Amino acid sequence: MAKRREMTIALAGNPNVGKSTLFNALTGMHQHTGNWTGKTVSNAKGYCERDGVLYTFVDVPGCYSLMARSPEEEAARDYICFQFPDAVIVVCDGTCLERNLNFVLQVMEAADRVILCINLMDEAEKKGISIDFEVLESMLQIPVIGMTARSGRGMEQLFEVLGKFAEGTGEKDIKEAIVSRKQAFGQIEYPEVIEKEISHLLPVVREVTKGCLKERWVAARLMDQDPGLCQAIMDCLNLEFSEAMQLKKAGMQAENRMKETGQRLEDTREQMAEAFVRRAEEIAEKVVSTKEDTGKKKGRMADQILTSKLMGFPVMILLLLVIFWLTIKGANYPSEVLSNFFGTIEGYLLEWCRRGKLPAAIYEPLLFGVYRVTAWVVSVMLPPMAIFFPMFTILEDLGYLPRVAFNLDKCFHCCHACGKQALTMCMGFGCNAVGVSGCKIISSRRERLIAMLTNCFVPCNGKFPTILVILTIFFAGNQAVSDWKLALLLTGVITLGIGMTFLVSKILSGTILKGEPSTFLLELPPYRRPQIGKVIIRSILDRTLFVLGRAIVAAAPAGLLIWCAANITVGEQTILMHCAGFLDPLGRFMGMDGVILLAFLLGFPANEIVLPLIFMGYLSLGNLTEFTDLHAISQVLYRNGWTQVTACSVILFSLMHWPCATTCLTIYKETKSKKWTLAAILIPTLAGILCCALFAQITNFVLR
Repeated sequence: MAKRREMTIALAGNPNVGKSTLFNALTGMHQHTGNWTGKTVSNAKGYCERDGVLYTFVDVPGCYSLMARSPEEEAARDYICFQFPDAVIVVCDGTCLERNLNFVLQVMEAADRVILCINLMDEAEKKGISIDFEVLESMLQIPVIGMTARSGRGMEQLFEVLGKFAEGTGEKDIKEAIVSRKQAFGQIEYPEVIEKEISHLLPVVREVTKGCLKERWVAARLMDQDPGLCQAIMDCLNLEFSEAMQLKKAGMQAENRMKETGQRLEDTREQMAEAFVRRAEEIAEKVVSTKEDTGKKKGRMADQILTSKLMGFPVMILLLLVIFWLTIKGANYPSEVLSNFFGTIEGYLLEWCRRGKLPAAIYEPLLFGVYRVTAWVVSVMLPPMAIFFPMFTILEDLGYLPRVAFNLDKCFHCCHACGKQALTMCMGFGCNAVGVSGCKIISSRRERLIAMLTNCFVPCNGKFPTILVILTIFFAGNQAVSDWKLALLLTGVITLGIGMTFLVSKILSGTILKGEPSTFLLELPPYRRPQIGKVIIRSILDRTLFVLGRAIVAAAPAGLLIWCAANITVGEQTILMHCAGFLDPLGRFMGMDGVILLAFLLGFPANEIVLPLIFMGYLSLGNLTEFTDLHAISQVLYRNGWTQVTACSVILFSLMHWPCATTCLTIYKETKSKKWTLAAILIPTLAGILCCALFAQITNFVLR
């Protein structure tokens, strides 16, 4: 019986070229794909058996270069260069081949078996772009395949090439191609001063690596002082420390020799990068031809509006406001249905407990504490997330989110933060935990921490119920004009949250996270028709259920704690009221009271339960109770001394206080640091206390 052959294939490419879509098509897996950069930040692995060959496909992080300057580039470099895959498939975007060829040439310098897959050919053809594949293949001396991964076009041709590699029939061709590349367009020639030093480095590299790595590539990376390269080579080849130091010393000696001629390290890096860019331009000029089409004109016209200085920000705010408004309006009925459903289940459970003659001390904390709080969180969180995340994902698929980052990039740059923070901030409007998870697309650790620490300054879905009820009662006025007033007021609250994000980012970048903003290449992808089916699946599985699961884990024990505090009496008062009395001086100083402050503290598991907790405290209830009548709510609040100053203070503190438990868990998971998780709690809390206290004291002084 013939032994089954196996091959490991790396999938590499720039972000947003359809690499993960190809990975899904090849393996049948469902890796998250999206129309914005930085989606894949760790290697994903999948399998496929074809014609007796078991292929293992590894989807490496999308990046623009193998000259490691970010975690994505370092991860891609380490896998392609030091894990020795049997072949590397480089995926390019057919609509912008010239920009992608830069990365192709870098991979060709680092690996022998390279296959170029030019994806999105359907979109390229719509834009009037044609590519001469035969000429391109002849110039690069590697297999070149045109494809559309979404429809399966080009897949048979790809497997045909992989099959030849698996059979070994292409070995001779590969070796001949490698030799041909030295005289063809596939090998990069650097400036003479750099080539001279590379030739000096080659004997040292050859001696240390013993032919296991691409010697010219290693020498070139030593020239540009690729961080972590010597350590990666040492780990890969099990070298002695002295051998790794030999390589590093050789690179430093080459740098010093060039310094003597006036060549700085920055000049070397720039010239090496320019060499790839120039060669990519030369190749693209010979193989790509373009004719103007209507779709491209429409895309440019849309960008003139969506990214303009005059209309970019108003359109962005209006569009986000529409999403929020639809989310809030659309969530009311399903929330009510879920609430009634869980209420019915609670009735059955209560009847079962009483018939079974269970002691009240057992079933009441479990039923009225754990179950009721968890049910409340699910019924309030699930509907808005199930509406918001699909709409947000549609914007992502459409290609609008990179335009948001483009519009806000200058603002974040002024704060010494990264423009990609705009994307994570937008995610935070749905759920701050999702926004924190999205911060991994930011390469710089300093800027990633800034984004995580400030993400909770934008109101998430959990904060909207409290903010909307207070705005409606105290500021929206009569029902005839409440809708448009509410929309304007909500826009103001959102804008304030964004402003606080900028302010705190600026403060952090000048103090505990001091540093200069990093530059990043921001692609504005073509506008694409969203794939509705995938949008729904991704938004529900990847985001909604993920966040809801973490919220339930935090809400269940909190429900037990809340019930105990509301029902256990010490002296003549419950623990809940003792705590509220203790917090009352601080609450009054901030323009609120002890009950409101305690509600925010007990609402740590989920922001959705803050308002019910306030009523629980005011009415001395033993259980969490839902109120839907705005008139009844307003009467309770007015009787307990609420004014417009109180309402503003509560809204301010809703915007600026500690993240919920789900977000804190996510921050700890992403940072692996208790210190930064604690900082994420303290920074917005101190900002909220300071802003509320200043507002309340200044307002009281003016109104006195």
